Amino acid sequence: MITRNWIRWIQNLWDRLRQKRSLPEAEWIGRKGESAAVSWLRKQGYRILVRNYRAGKGEIDLVARKGGLLVFVEVKTRAFGQWTRPAQAVDPNKRRILSRTALQYLREIGNPKVSFRFDVIEVIHDQGRICQIRQIENAFPLVLPLRYGA
Repeated sequence: MITRNWIRWIQNLWDRLRQKRSLPEAEWIGRKGESAAVSWLRKQGYRILVRNYRAGKGEIDLVARKGGLLVFVEVKTRAFGQWTRPAQAVDPNKRRILSRTALQYLREIGNPKVSFRFDVIEVIHDQGRICQIRQIENAFPLVLPLRYGA
């Protein structure tokens, strides 16, 4: 039987751990979600090339490769029981920013002739414990009027 003292002890421990990590809770959960996405992708045979690539106003959470395919990954972490799917947060404005940032990344690596796509990985957690990971491959195309290659 769990006593009130035991529950209080667990709550105090949780509070102390949260204070030690020195990051805001949302950022801590987001990083935990990204780490879970990295593990997921590696198990699926992807090679992680870059984490948190930044250019201008944009950031791409993960750049991965599988065979000859380059994959730009946006990771969305949300709490269990929310009404909307995490991928719905990747709205048209976010897609435009991700597209521009991906093209900048491709320019930086010398504009290789490579196929690429944009994926969204949804990470669902329940009080910090990862419950579900869902990869949405080819979640959206390169936003027009942007182009790559010919």
